Amino acid sequence: MFVFASRCLCARITPNTNSAFDVLTYGAIGDGKTDDSNAFLKAWDNACDDCIAINNGSSFINISGIFCGPGHGISVGSLGKDKKYATVEHVHVKNCTFNGTSNGARIKTFEGGSGFARNITYEDIILVGVKHPVIIDQFYDPKYIDNVGQAVEVSDVTYLNIRGTSLDKIAIELNCDTIVGCTNIVLDNVNITRVDGGEAQTICTKAKGKCSSCYPDVPCLSQNSSAIRY
Repeated sequence: MFVFASRCLCARITPNTNSAFDVLTYGAIGDGKTDDSNAFLKAWDNACDDCIAINNGSSFINISGIFCGPGHGISVGSLGKDKKYATVEHVHVKNCTFNGTSNGARIKTFEGGSGFARNITYEDIILVGVKHPVIIDQFYDPKYIDNVGQAVEVSDVTYLNIRGTSLDKIAIELNCDTIVGCTNIVLDNVNITRVDGGEAQTICTKAKGKCSSCYPDVPCLSQNSSAIRY
């Protein structure tokens, strides 16, 4: 028997928080005949933010053997909100499964912040119907656009042995600051296909590094017609 617990629910819903997520507001019928599974999943997803969030000041973090889903994946950040200085470094996420999550291996920073997110590795990751499987987003909240060219610096990030399926056509998103950019981003042995059988694509903005044995290929790091370049 395989058992897993959602740590985010344990953290957010406790007897003292009075948190309530009514599945009826998410479309459940409750007549004993209708399949209300999707309503329960939507409610669970809203109750559950990141399965694990690695926030400012974190370093030398090792995470392994986590079954995440539903929820928002395992995220570094968000970092740099309200123009603040933030740091995360030496993070290793290994042997984890994302099942039906909105995000998988994610790094998220606010534009206008400062500091760094560096030496981060996602390794041996299984994806099952993930909406955004691999994502670096330096524009996490588009409302924060006052300081173009100032951002938390993202560098030395490795995605190694990542495989599975994407719900969205965009399987890999490297959305880096147009001036600061992201450096030494490495994708090695990545194979992400689409659930619907279509051609998986990438979005790549101002990322530098290398890609080896990757599908879909990544335009900032190498060339392939399946990619979208900005």
